[in-house]
Amino acid sequence: QVQLVESGGGLVQVGGSLRLSCAASGRTASSYALGWFRQAPGKEREFVAAISRSGITTYYAESVKGRFTISRDNPKSTVYLQMNTLKPEDTAVYLCAADRAVVMHTTPSPYDYWGQGTQVTVSS
Repeated sequence: QVQLVESGGGLVQVGGSLRLSCAASGRTASSYALGWFRQAPGKEREFVAAISRSGITTYYAESVKGRFTISRDNPKSTVYLQMNTLKPEDTAVYLCAADRAVVMHTTPSPYDYWGQGTQVTVSS
């Protein structure tokens, strides 16, 4: 079992930045690939970024590539999402997820554990 708790969301203006954190507790976080997803009202959950167990490999959605950076600190059991140059379309609840599989996934269904999410609102 892994418990995930996100933090760092908030209200920011267009072009601004936010840094999300996701603290993992329970089994060793380094045993899991970690991902960030987001979900806006009335829309399906959308992949944002993922990072391998070691932190060496990362994947990004095309919509955030070049603006968002995912990283992890395994001793602290924490994954981060640095979000720069934010746009109104980035407004959503951002959720952290953990995946036991060796292969990294960019869809929600393979992920085993989920946090409750943190709201990010980008105002124009």
